[in-house]
Amino acid sequence: MKWLTLLAIVPFLTQCGGFGGTSVSDSPAVLNVSSWDPKEIQRGGDRYSRHDVSAMRRNGALALIARSAKGPALDDKFADFAKSADRAGMMVGAYHFVTTGGSAAAQADAFIDRVKSVARSRGLSHRRILLVGDFDTHSTPDRLVSFIERVEQRTGVTPVIYLENSDGFRARMRAASPAQKRVIRRAPYWLALYGPGGTERAIGGGGLTPDSLCEMYGCWSDWKMWQYGGVTWENGGSRAKHYNTSAWRSPRYFGNMAHPMERSVFRGSPEELAEFWNQHGLAWW
Repeated sequence: MKWLTLLAIVPFLTQCGGFGGTSVSDSPAVLNVSSWDPKEIQRGGDRYSRHDVSAMRRNGALALIARSAKGPALDDKFADFAKSADRAGMMVGAYHFVTTGGSAAAQADAFIDRVKSVARSRGLSHRRILLVGDFDTHSTPDRLVSFIERVEQRTGVTPVIYLENSDGFRARMRAASPAQKRVIRRAPYWLALYGPGGTERAIGGGGLTPDSLCEMYGCWSDWKMWQYGGVTWENGGSRAKHYNTSAWRSPRYFGNMAHPMERSVFRGSPEELAEFWNQHGLAWW
């Protein structure tokens, strides 16, 4: 009987080792979009538009995070995506791609102002809107600190931080001062990792996992969301890419959606996701 019990839990251990206990089937699904979406139709199945994302909800997505702007350039689909997600009963989030030009604090101001303006003008439900700062590989710890502190000063909440990965960025984060790391640790880490290989290597060898990537930054003790699926652009079109190995599996597409999509799992239960949204979301009304 003991051997039977052990055999029963081995698949679970294989699935969850280094992955924070997450799986596609058992973790809350969060999608993110920008003006690049919807990407082209690649198969039969449900479709969506900036004006109707109900198919996402039917396929199990609980939340949608839409890009507000990239630096000073506003995303022209943000308001429509926010409204359609709200109408579909999904939790709504917004992210700002913080460019390296100009003040990070000024970009935080512009981000907050736009989210409030869109929420009011489009008549969103009185629910909090998750705030996310998206930082590219050329970013520095001081820019993360400036953005986080400005959002906290303006809203009273700490934003989520999404990082694009590179050896240089990780080295700069590890070299951040203790004071900088204390601020950055307040912001939950949303990681991007589409596969265990490539130019990135896990600590101690082997495939890269969310846990090992988190360790590489030398800042956070854990992570809250993992974008395991996205796209790569080839010959003018998109191709789905996603973390899919014998240890952690994911399908090429989200549910029966006809489009490739950027998708994440939340590290926790649906109830914990709602609490997370309230804790790091803007009360805009």
